[in-house]
Parts: sequence; C-alpha cells; structure tokens
Amino acid sequence: MAAARRGSAPVRFKSNYAVSRKIEPFYKGGKVQISRDGKHVFCPCGTKLNIMDIATGALVHSIEQDDQEDITSFVLSPDDEILVTGSRALLLKQWEWRENKCRRTWKAMHTAPVAAMVFDPTSTLLATGGCDSTIKIWDVVKQYCTHNLKGSSGVVHIVEFHPDISRLQLFSSSMDYKIQIWDLKSSKCIASLNGHYSAVTSLAFAADKDTLISSGRDKICMVWDLKTREAKRTVPIYESVEAAVLLPEDGDFSHLGVKKRGLHFLTAGSKGVLHIWDAATAACVYTQPVPYQCVDSKEKEQGSAHSLTHCMLVPGKNEIATVTAEHNIIFYDAQTLQLRKQFAGYNEEVLDVRFLGPADSHIVVATNSPQLKVFELATSHCQILYGHTETVLALDVFRKGLMFSSCAKDRSLRVWRMDKAGKVVCMAEGLGHAHGVGALSCSRMKESFVVTTSQDCTIKVWNLPESLTAKAKAGLVSSPEILHAHVTERGHDKDINSVAVSPNDKLIATGSQDRTAKLWSCPDCSLIGIFSGHTRGIWCVQFSPVDQVLATSSADGTVKLWGLHDFSCLKTFEGHDASVLKIVFVSRGTQLLSSGSDGLLKLWTIKTNECVKTLDGHEDKVWGLHCNKQDDLVVTASSDSCVILWKDVTEIELEEEQAKQEEQIMKDQELSNLLHEKKYLKALGLAISLDRPHTVLTVVKVILKETNGKENLEKNILRLRKDQKESVLKFLVTWNTNSRNCHEAQAVLEILLKHETPECLLQYEGIKTAVESLLPYTERHFQRLGRLVQASMFIDFMWQNMRLADVSKREEDMSLG
Repeated sequence: MAAARRGSAPVRFKSNYAVSRKIEPFYKGGKVQISRDGKHVFCPCGTKLNIMDIATGALVHSIEQDDQEDITSFVLSPDDEILVTGSRALLLKQWEWRENKCRRTWKAMHTAPVAAMVFDPTSTLLATGGCDSTIKIWDVVKQYCTHNLKGSSGVVHIVEFHPDISRLQLFSSSMDYKIQIWDLKSSKCIASLNGHYSAVTSLAFAADKDTLISSGRDKICMVWDLKTREAKRTVPIYESVEAAVLLPEDGDFSHLGVKKRGLHFLTAGSKGVLHIWDAATAACVYTQPVPYQCVDSKEKEQGSAHSLTHCMLVPGKNEIATVTAEHNIIFYDAQTLQLRKQFAGYNEEVLDVRFLGPADSHIVVATNSPQLKVFELATSHCQILYGHTETVLALDVFRKGLMFSSCAKDRSLRVWRMDKAGKVVCMAEGLGHAHGVGALSCSRMKESFVVTTSQDCTIKVWNLPESLTAKAKAGLVSSPEILHAHVTERGHDKDINSVAVSPNDKLIATGSQDRTAKLWSCPDCSLIGIFSGHTRGIWCVQFSPVDQVLATSSADGTVKLWGLHDFSCLKTFEGHDASVLKIVFVSRGTQLLSSGSDGLLKLWTIKTNECVKTLDGHEDKVWGLHCNKQDDLVVTASSDSCVILWKDVTEIELEEEQAKQEEQIMKDQELSNLLHEKKYLKALGLAISLDRPHTVLTVVKVILKETNGKENLEKNILRLRKDQKESVLKFLVTWNTNSRNCHEAQAVLEILLKHETPECLLQYEGIKTAVESLLPYTERHFQRLGRLVQASMFIDFMWQNMRLADVSKREEDMSLG
C-alpha cells in the first residue's frame, strides 16, 4: 500500500460532502405554460407549481398553496405579470410569481374544481371553466365576478377569449364535444359549433380573427368561419390530436414544406411527431422525422408511449415547445423543427447513475423505464436514448468516459458512445442471457470487453472488437453491431447482484444472493476463490484502486474488506441499519462511501474503521452511487426519483475553520488592547459580538477590579444597545449557575433591574426563560451566603469567648501577683 503511493502527493482524508445540485421531478402531468419572453416554463407538480429557468434548467420558484391541495389549473397573463392558480380546495390565488408572493385569495364560487383558465388579451378579465359545468368571468383589477355562464354539459375543459376584445366573446368546450360561443354583453350562448365526435382539445384563432381551427381526439381538425359560424373544411389527421398551433403567416417555414402563403397549422398527437397542414387544401405538407428509434414493429405500433400531450408556439424565442406523455418538455427551432433543448420532468424510480464525458460534464441515468436519460449538467438539457425494450437495470462507464454500457430486463446488453458534440449513439448490442441482465462491469484499462451477470446465475464476457471502437470514433456506426459472448460460466446458485472488474483487467468479482462473493480470473472465468462471511445476500462488490483488496456490501447492513491472497475478512464496517446497496472507494482507496436502503450515505475511513460522516439527502433506497475522475464529486440516485450531486467540501470547511481561527486571534488581540487602554464600552461590545459568555465575563471582572469598578460597570452597561443588553442578560444566566461567577452576574443583574422599567424588561427577548433560570440559582446563592454569615457569627462568638477567658485569666494572675 505504501509502495503504491510512494512519490505521490499525501492523501488528505475527506470529512464531509454537501449537496451541490439536486435533479428532482418538477412536472407530473397537466397543462404547461411558457412565458411570452420564452425564459420561464410553468409546470404543475402535485401541490406545487414549479417555475423553471429554460436557459439553465434551474428551479426559480416553487409556488405552493397553503391548503396543501393539488393544483388543478393555472394561467399566466399575456403580459407575463399575473399568475392565477386553482386547487381542489376551490380557492383561486393571484401571485406575484417573480417574488413568490400571494397577492390575494378568493373563493372560486364553483362547486367543483376549476378545470381550465384563460386571460383575455388585455390581462384584465379571467375566465374559469369548472367541473361543475359552469363558466365564471372575473375582473382581476376590480376583483369581482362579472359573469356566471350556465349551460355546458359536464366538465368545461377549454375556455378561450376571442382575440378581438371589442367583440366580448368567449369560446368554450365541454363533454358534449360542441364549441359554444358566449356573448358577454348578454351572458348568453349565441352559437354552438357542431362537428367533432370526441373531446375538443384545442382552439386556435387565425390572424384575420374570423377563422378558428379546432382539434379533437376524433382524429380531425376543423376550420371554422366565425362570420357564418359554419365549418369551412374538415382536415383528417389520422391520429388523436391533442393540440393545433397556427404558424405565423409572416414567418419563413420553407424548410417545413410551406411553399406558399396562406393558413398553415401544426398538430401534435398520439403518434409522437409533429405534422404541418395546409388549411386550404387539407394536405399534410411536412411530417417530422421520428425523434426516437423504434426498436421493432411492436414498439412502432405502441406509439402512444411517446405521444404528445401539448404543443405551443414560443414567439419570444422563435421556438415550438411540445410535451410528451412521458413528461418530457422539448423545444424545437420554429423554422426547421431541429431539436434545441429537452427537459425530463419526471424520472420515476432511479435505479443507477454514472458520470459521463471526458470531463464528467454529463450524467447518464437509468430510471424505471426502457429509456436512458443523459443530462448535461451545465444546462440540464436531457438526451433520451431509445433501444432497450424493458426496464434498464444497471450502467457502467469505460475509463475515458466516452463509452458506457447498459443492461436491462430485456436480457440484452448495449454499448453506447458519446461524440464530441455530446450526442450519444448505440454502437453494439449483445443478446444471450436467459433472464434479465441485472449487473455489468466494463474493462478498466482499455475499451476491450464487458462482463455481465444475470438472474440466470451466469457470468458472460463480451469482447468489443477494435474495429467497432474505430468505427464509432469515426462516426461510421449506422446501426448497433451484434455482440456474442466470448465466455459463459455458471457463477452462483442464486441471483448475481453485482460484478466488478479489477483495475488491471485480470480479475472479476461477483456478489450474489447466496451470501457469497467469488473471485474469477479474466477472461477465461475460472474460479480462484470464495469470500464467505456475510449473513445475507451481497448487493455490491468493488475492487480497491490501490490495494489487493475487495470490498463487499450486504443486506446484513455491513461492509467488509477481504484480502485477495487468502480470501480472509480484513475489516468489517458496521453502522447502517438496513441493507447496504452500493459502495465506492474514494480518497485514493483510503476511504469508502456506502449507500443504504435507508436513504443514507456513510463515509468511512478504512484505517480507523470510523464512520466520519453520515449524509442524509434521500427519502428512499439509494441504488446509484458513483464518483467522478477528480474525486471531488459524487452522484447518487434513489427510488425517491431524485438524483443528487454531492461536492467534497473538506477543503472548503478547513479553509473556513482556519479563517475563523485567524479572525478569532485578531479579535482576541483587539479585545486585549481595548482592555489595556481601558476602553471598556468597546471591549464589552466586541466581546458580545463574539457571542462568548466567558469573554464578556472576563471584561466585567476587569472592570470590577478597577477603582470605582461598580460605577464604571454601571455606566458601561447602560450605554449598551437593547440587543446587547439582551445578550448580556442571556450570558449572566450562564454565569449565575457557578458560585465563582455569581457576584459578577448579580452585579450586572442589579444594574438592569435598577435602571430598566418592568415594561422595558418585559420586551427583552427570552426574559421569561431568563427569570425562570435565575431564580433557583439566586436563591441557592443567598442560602449559601446565609450559611456563611451564620458560620462567621459562630467564629466571632468563639473568638469573643476565647478573648474573655484570656482576659479573666490575666486579671486573676495580676491579682495574685
């Protein structure tokens, strides 16, 4: 061990990690709205409404209603100033969202939750459509309800003001599939547009304000003439349509098949791709290329898994935003439909995570789904990788950080590569296991092989041809190359939970539910030895980066270190109260990080067997744990849907501690100088600011030792500010508990009681607690003084008697003389 580190810089043990970043669910379904300037996206998430910065992906504010009820609808005004939310508690709240302040709350007057909201173009009128079949119009400025419109059938899920506010018309749709037009002057329904045979999903007004386009789940869009209130054209879309968006007529959309002027609109629906239609001819002029890889015909048929639920134009950024059924928010360039950015709103249960990229600039995450998610840490941009057909269970990254492997319940292994631009493609696929592949490990020295283990109790070694990596580097991989297992070996009697390759690529370790870990030679997979000692199944195995040592973690709550020479247990670390799921070596192999099913991380120093720190950041099992190349960042992934980046703050805390000590020395010196110069008021103020009762006591004692000490103390105490007097009162409570300091405490207390009125004293912070603490100790001090007075009187009495006896004897001697 010493030899391995000879000539290198000394190892500094880590003492603490702090949360650097948290990637957690921010969108769980429902309507999404983007500010007009395109800088913020508003996403409902249960009881919260999250406001995200689109540029960085950071959470700006999380608006939550006091009633802790789910937010059923919300709307942002066209001028981006007013935000209104409605909850299941039937309350509406108006927010100053930039300051995260609620300006007012009022009853919705609906008898059921509000399902839809919209502002008029002037941002003064608000329409709410309820599940109680009514629509209400609110004057937001004057704060009263102007209209109560009845006559809808079932839930009113769409409300839209006509863009020409002078017409004072409101359009709505409910469960009867009709589009109703309401005249706000008479509060009556003046027309009903019939044509859809399923729920109407969106309404879009053309620039001429006399043409309306409606979309529905009946797989059609309808073009309406609002002058005649008749359908001009029915456009068959051949998919359930969730949104129709009109393209600006003055925009250049020639790249999207728009060759002539006229009304064109974009649809989003169940097939998961965008289409552009010519309203005049009902022809589809452009179909977006499928943004995901369909693995087989079965997945192609199940396009609903990737269906789009919302679509909107973002004029401020010249973008089109879509929302998928998987809670992903995707931004495209409006002119070319090229992907600009993608956010993953919800991760479900996170099963594994790894740093990715040469500088660890990305992380790859395996969630409880067949898709992998690659996050760029700087921008939160998420790339979704399609390929596996069932849940991905484990990940591992090759040494350089550009290639990684994944395995899944679909019994397959996949090898991926990231190019310099950050785009990830699948370069190889391996099939051969009889059951789901639960663990894998990549070669450490070169990108030459992958080891997988499965529920079929076998170990497989997959060689990666050099030609494959060369083609991947050159960007010549068009489809995944099929890999075949080089070696297959039955390893254990039960499920194999973990596998690890040694730093020199010559050994393989496996850990199983059969409570043993085994050591194998690589690449022939011949058994070298067995590690026995855990009382329950083993969850993780890891080789030390510097020593000939193997670490194992188990469901018995322990972590063990084993010698590779004799397979003996060298150390056991006990501290977790539940299963230890993952372990990783840090600090050049001198420390261990472990994660458990209790949601805790523990940092261990191997030499002392000591648990240095326990980190609590997750609320459920921590399945993923990985350290970056610089050994200063750790990423964890948990069943609570959160991914947390932890930063090593040992150096920072050490520097802060040193700075504090230096500052303390400077202040102590300053205090000493003030006392020497007899500047007692400044000395008292400085001692109080240091928040050290003993230092303040020292100053008080110095003052009392002076000639006229009591007068000086009184003068200085009275010149203190109210907050300083409160601090002194708090300190003297502490002094009063010790008989050696009670005289100083009582002297200061006397000054306060003599010069402060009872009313003023009652305003002191913590006065009640101070009095309750002072009384018993003060009584005890007086009792002690009483006993002392009695004892002194007894001594005086004895002394007097001794003197009398002595005088009598002397007088007797004199008389005899």
